[in-house]
Amino acid sequence: MPIGDPHGGNFTYTYEGLPESLFMSSVPVRDPMKAVRFYRDTLMMDVIYCGPDEAVVRRGSATLRLHRSEQAGIDTGIFIGVEEPYDFHRRMVDEGVRFKMDPKRLPMGVATSFFDEDGNILYVIETRAVPCEDHKS
Repeated sequence: MPIGDPHGGNFTYTYEGLPESLFMSSVPVRDPMKAVRFYRDTLMMDVIYCGPDEAVVRRGSATLRLHRSEQAGIDTGIFIGVEEPYDFHRRMVDEGVRFKMDPKRLPMGVATSFFDEDGNILYVIETRAVPCEDHKS
């Protein structure tokens, strides 16, 4: 609010207060302390903190909150960026991870989806993805 305008009537907003990134996504799990093993040991994410009701894991700018819920085993709709989805798929297959969808070109780029230990579906998509010409607006 500009000085001399205590009620903000003359203030013009530009980009103040608008969303600028996705900071963290939540994944429902039955037991956060148990779920951390998959995210830490298989996906190689760092454990930021871990408790009986929630845990937070991070790799690069991908931060996930694993929270205790009886509603685990959902399609999270979360897309995690990777440089190369085919490399991710190959590596995770070697780790015994189950996949719902093999790598496939989607409108936003090549993606694949997999199940975590609680049956949640997560996706990975190439970080340098460019929307297909047919899907640009």
